[in-house]
Amino acid sequence: MNTVPELVTLHVWRTHRTALPRALTRMALDPRRLRAADGVRFGKLLGTGTGTGFGPGDADLTRWAALTVWDSPAAAAGFDDSPVGRAWARIAHAAVRVDLRPLTSRGEWSGRQPFGDPPGGRSTGPVLALTRARLRPARAATFWRAIPPVAAALRTAPGLLARFGVGEAPLGWQGTVSVWRDAADLVAFAYRHPEHRAAITATPTERWYAEELFARFEVRDVVGDRAVLGWVADGDAADGKGPREREE
Repeated sequence: MNTVPELVTLHVWRTHRTALPRALTRMALDPRRLRAADGVRFGKLLGTGTGTGFGPGDADLTRWAALTVWDSPAAAAGFDDSPVGRAWARIAHAAVRVDLRPLTSRGEWSGRQPFGDPPGGRSTGPVLALTRARLRPARAATFWRAIPPVAAALRTAPGLLARFGVGEAPLGWQGTVSVWRDAADLVAFAYRHPEHRAAITATPTERWYAEELFARFEVRDVVGDRAVLGWVADGDAADGKGPREREE
């Protein structure tokens, strides 16, 4: 589907380590229920990483996420009362929802273009970048060796508000979420930082990915506890622009 969705949501939950068996049960049972929910065009339940290394050993077993593409904001409003939303609320001690509008997207996820073909656009406030790839097994080792310099550079990148890894499985499905103060900070890191530029340049020659996707979104709202995202700075820029934050 190439229609650009009006709303994409990223729900993120923080659980206690003692809730791990229940979280793993939810990860096994809920993907199909999420995709079958009313108003859902595309949905993925994701494990997360700490964001320090983005490698196989970076898993965070106390944080889980759902990325959902909706037919309409009205459909998204029912998520908290859906079976999936209620199930995760029962085991989470903190949660946050990020409302997103697609700005750009290229590539595929599970053979689909979940965010359509956005025409581009500008955001005057924070932006979220999502990368997702399915690694070629024969190329995975070289990919993991290339990641540490990029992860180290990302930790100190100007304008970075939050970052963590995401994946549908511990190995082979690699993704990142990063939130930036504005689009200029994201572009500066993506295309001007030497470690990240080196990784971009190597991608077509190394053929790391069997499938890949990169998308950029306007952050329209942040609802809940942004500490769940690992927020490291004030989400409102100095000029007062930025998403609202509400406690519900």
